[in-house]
This record gives sequence, C-alpha cells and structure tokens, in this order.
Amino acid sequence: MFSQSYLFLYLLILIALIAKNTSLLIAVGALLFLKVIGLDAKSFSFIQSKGINWGVTIITIAVLAPIATGEIGFRDLSAAFKSPFAWIALLSGIAVALLAKGGVNLLSSDPQITTALVLGTILAVSLFKGVAVGPLIGAGIAYMAMRAMEWFK
Repeated sequence: MFSQSYLFLYLLILIALIAKNTSLLIAVGALLFLKVIGLDAKSFSFIQSKGINWGVTIITIAVLAPIATGEIGFRDLSAAFKSPFAWIALLSGIAVALLAKGGVNLLSSDPQITTALVLGTILAVSLFKGVAVGPLIGAGIAYMAMRAMEWFK
C-alpha cells in the first residue's frame, strides 16, 4: 500500500491541503479512490487518453454558459469589437488555443513532461496563489520553447 505511486499521491494531497487547492485535492482523491478499490488498471489509461478532452469540454461549457443564460448576447459581441482591449483579448484567445494544441501534442508524445508541468503548477498555486489551469498551457509554452531551441541549434 506504500508503493512509490501512493507516496507521490499522498504528497500531492499534502501539498493540496497546504495550498488550499480544492481541484488538486479532488483530482488526487479520485485517483487514490480508484487505486484503492482496484479500478486503476482499467480506468487510468482511459482517463489519461480522454481526460484532457473532458476537461476542455467542461471549460468550454463554463465559458459558453453566459451566452446560454443571456448575459452575453449579440449586442455585447458587436460592442466588444469596438474596444482595442477586446481585440487584444481575441488575439490572446487565439494564441492560447494554439499553445494548448501544441501542449496536447507534447503531453501525448512525451508524457514524462507532465511531471515537471504538474510540479510547476503546484508550486505556482501554493507559492504564488496561481490558478491550476497551467499544465495544458504550460505544455504548449514548453512545446513552443522546445521547437524554438531546435530551430536555433
């Protein structure tokens, strides 16, 4: 019961508690639960292959919810394009989506990078009060930096 994976997960729970990071606490708790009841062999590979898509879908639902509630309508959309800040936000949204695409590619082709990204996210959340959305975008930034390093070699 005290294999390396359990110890690592318990350490992450401790960090989540210290950092008061509910998302990390729930995520690690769910993984520990699946591991303890013996569903880890079948479920972990499925979660690993589909989890990012589920997360993106949930985030997309959250972002689109104000449209569904009527808080944001066509008037807001047309007014937004009159603001230079809205254009910056539009370009930032495009850049982040493209970075995330590179991040998905990197995480699927080089999974050990995930460890460093998760550690970086945990440190940012616990030490700098960051928000734990970093692994995918972090992977995208890492992907772009790695490509730049290859290009300059």
